[in-house]
Parts: sequence; C-alpha cells; structure tokens
Amino acid sequence: MVSSNNKNAIITGTNRGIGRELVNAFAKNGYNIWACTRKKDESFEAELEDIALKCNVWIKNICFDLADENEIKTGIKQILSDKNNIDVLINNAGIPYGGSFAMTSMSKMREVYDINVFAQVQIMQLVSRQMMRQRSGCIINMCSVGGIETSPGYLAYGSSKAALIWITKSVSRELGPYNIRVNGIAPGLIDTDMGNYKSEKELNKVLDRMSIHRMGRPEEVAKAALYIASEDAEYMTGQIMILDGGRV
Repeated sequence: MVSSNNKNAIITGTNRGIGRELVNAFAKNGYNIWACTRKKDESFEAELEDIALKCNVWIKNICFDLADENEIKTGIKQILSDKNNIDVLINNAGIPYGGSFAMTSMSKMREVYDINVFAQVQIMQLVSRQMMRQRSGCIINMCSVGGIETSPGYLAYGSSKAALIWITKSVSRELGPYNIRVNGIAPGLIDTDMGNYKSEKELNKVLDRMSIHRMGRPEEVAKAALYIASEDAEYMTGQIMILDGGRV
C-alpha cells in the first residue's frame, strides 16, 4: 500500500537519459511521480510499474507534446484533476540543436524556443497556481552550461538555455512570497543520447578544459535535483547549480 505521507513530483522527459534517472532517484526517495513523456510506450509504462512496486509509490505516465500548447494544457489538467499536492516540478525535457549562426533558420529557432523556453514557462504557470494555493513547492529547471558560456554553432540551443536561466531567476522572485523555491541545474557534458551529439573533436576539446576529466553521469544530476528538492536546501532559490566537471 502506498504511503499517504509521500510527496508528489512532476517530471518531464522521463523516458531516457537524465529524466529516467530522475524517476528512479525520486521514487527511491519516496516520491509519487507523474512521469511525463511525449508519447505512450508500453515497455516504458511496464518499467514505471516495476519501479513503483519496488519503491512503494505510484507513478503515472502523462503524455503531451511540448511543442503543442493545447496538449500541455490537457496534460497538466489531467495531473491537477488528481487533487493531490504538487511538491516538486522538474522541467527536464528539452531538445538540442547545433548549427552555425548563418545556417540556423528562423523555423528552427522557433522550434527550439517553443520547447526549451515557452513550454517551460507554460508548465510553470499552470503548476505554480496549485503551488500558490498550497503556499509551498519546489521548481527545478534543467538548464545548461551552454546557456552560460558562448560557443560557436549553438545559437538556438545556447540562447534558449540562457533565456531559461534568466526566467528561473525572475520567477524565483515572484514565487518566493508563496514559499515556492525556483532553481536550475546547468549540466555540462552528460553521458546520455542527448549529451553525445558532439563530434569526437568537440568532445575532446571540452574534456581537456575540465578538472574532472570525464563525462558526467545522469545519476549525478538526479542526486543534485534530490538535494535541491530536499529540506536541506530550503533556503536556496534563484540559483543555478553548475555540474560541468569544473570547466575552467
């Protein structure tokens, strides 16, 4: 039987990479989870059922496309209809894109911003209304070191993550009076499908700059999110935690 004392978390982009590890880590720490993905996948749903059973929590797969504003509304409405407190929101889903300034089309810029910026804001707006009624909550946005340091060839992606960093800090000021904390995590090179799209030359160039000379692991990002969501970080808001292996 699932404990009524469990906290509840919404996590987006849960079917691979960092999102998958976030589900595992938060379930192991007693969180019930709305695991959001773009599409239904029977094998993934079976995996979620197995995790829920082992961790004595419930996990519900909620599907919506971040590129579709109406689907986002429907998905979050489904979550809110459960009438449960929402203790944590992790905006993890996003898309990468590499392309030179001259060759980046406006349609690609809009696509990246729709998913990496506008969808994140929409989800925060919808979920924070519930958190404001509760007068409590924790929002974690998955940012990127690509939004902090500039690099040729990443105009769309880097600027979208820079926007999300600014948004995170701004929203923390507005939601602070409601006891809602808003922070971000800025991973560097993480060993996931999304993190492995760089060429070998680009990868080695970044690794050479790092104090810890390896790619990060998804579970290390998940542990950072757990800390931010915990009572140990209850005085932390408006901050961006950088996890990049010490790029200097």
